[in-house]
Amino acid sequence: MAANLGSLRQSFVERGRERLLSRKYNSDVGFNDSSYIVHEGCLHWLFRVTVDRISRWWNNVTGIAFSAYEMGRSDPRKVVFAAKMGAALSLVSVLIFFKEPLSYISQYSIWAILTVVVVFEFSIGATLNKGFNRALGTLSAGALALGIAELSKMAGEMQELFIVISIFIAGFFASYLKLYPAMKQYEYGFRVFLLTFCIVLVSGTSHFVETAVSRLLLIAVGAVVCLLINVCVYPIWAGEDLHKLVVKNFKGVATSLEGCVNMYLQCVEYTRIPSKILLYQASDDPLYKGYRAAVESTSQEESLLGFAIWEPPHGRYKMFNYPWSEYVKVSGALRHCAFMVMAMHGSILSEIQASSELRQVFKDRIQRVGTEGAKVLRLLGEKVEKMEKLSPSDLLEEVHNAAEDLQMLIDQKSYLLVNAQSWESQKRPENHPDPELLQELKDNEHKPPPLMINSLSESVNFKSAQTLSRNYDPQNPNTSINMSVSQQWGSAEDVLRHQTMWPSRLSLIGENILNEREVRTYESASALSLATFTSLLIEFVARLQNLVHSFEELGDKAKFTDPIDSNESKEVVGLLA
Repeated sequence: MAANLGSLRQSFVERGRERLLSRKYNSDVGFNDSSYIVHEGCLHWLFRVTVDRISRWWNNVTGIAFSAYEMGRSDPRKVVFAAKMGAALSLVSVLIFFKEPLSYISQYSIWAILTVVVVFEFSIGATLNKGFNRALGTLSAGALALGIAELSKMAGEMQELFIVISIFIAGFFASYLKLYPAMKQYEYGFRVFLLTFCIVLVSGTSHFVETAVSRLLLIAVGAVVCLLINVCVYPIWAGEDLHKLVVKNFKGVATSLEGCVNMYLQCVEYTRIPSKILLYQASDDPLYKGYRAAVESTSQEESLLGFAIWEPPHGRYKMFNYPWSEYVKVSGALRHCAFMVMAMHGSILSEIQASSELRQVFKDRIQRVGTEGAKVLRLLGEKVEKMEKLSPSDLLEEVHNAAEDLQMLIDQKSYLLVNAQSWESQKRPENHPDPELLQELKDNEHKPPPLMINSLSESVNFKSAQTLSRNYDPQNPNTSINMSVSQQWGSAEDVLRHQTMWPSRLSLIGENILNEREVRTYESASALSLATFTSLLIEFVARLQNLVHSFEELGDKAKFTDPIDSNESKEVVGLLA
């Protein structure tokens, strides 16, 4: 281990030194070279720097334009939303040119424009939510402000002080109540309340009624324009987005599960683990991206749920009080299963790995469990997408049978996962012999020694140890060991390579004697890594039952259609023919 730590620390130091040298080289040959500037000429240097900056600016502009084009191409609804926003603002801005019948309407038309800018959201549910909060805040603040204004007239000379105290009290209670968790969805309403209350009170004693009425009227006009355009022109529903998100998560987790199982059984590892995976950031790796999207979708689902509950019946969702929260529960149960897939991926990325020979013993059973588990996830995703209930047959029968077969094989081959020779074989000090051990030795003195298989990985490690001892060079031990590893697994320049057992560098005692204790320890840990992977896979199967129950509750509450039997559909087609 000391050798490993030393080599790692030395590699880090060398990498840092290379970075420093490269930076120093760049600074030496860069624009700070005074001799280069003198020989080049000031005007020529200035022209070259200006052209270079213009070229960078143009590249940035074209890059942003291309990204915006790709965003609109991937989701045309965003282009439609922008067009609808422009149309709503254009209609409301016409109020500025109105002079009759109310001359002060054009003076306060800014409130209608602000309402469109603030209330108009991407989905209809978000627009209704914002519109309700703005209407509630404006009406309550306007009514309260008019009452406070009438009372302030009775205060005489203390009118201004009375208004200031009223604003403080309203600001205190409104700001405190919006922090209450149950009032989180009305936070925007509290902000509108404070804004309207303060504007009406400080508008002057002679303009209380005029300010309140004009604000209420223009806000109503802006809200109506937003609602009509958002509902009548290419409507975008938050509930439908939530539905599609849950279906997408099912497919992503199924893909990640199959990828983890196949990658583990093929003994493939990353030559260099992407830093984005280690930092749990977005990456293009499909195996990692599938389960990460399901795990990271919690906030997005909660946001879409908050907007979907405001939407009226539409499309396939033709019932009031549609159970949108059940979709979030199903996604939560799926996320509970995705955690196991994440752990299996982490097992592939770990340094401790079982030998390929040991994995081949359990390959067929592990492959079957992974295939059946992914099949269940894809079937549930299709049922959610089609809004169709499950068939009367047991969906989990095959995957449960596969998991039971894998567990039975592990029980039968458990001696391969542990170092059986170390069971109760620790030598005790000669000065204090164990009486029970002595009696057992006497009883077994005339019995033939039992034939015991310690572990499959022991034979593999023994062969690798022989290879290491043959290739060992006392003058350069690291070179000889690394040469044997490269001969066994091939080039290390590939993106993916065969996994090697941990550790890749064993410590030596003396010149060419391997440390037997470390070999046994590493061998046992490597075998247990296979037990870890299989236990995670079996736990994933166990969690599928909760996922199926959540889906059945969703189907009952959302009134999914009954499944269509394939035999009945064939008979109907025959009669029509």
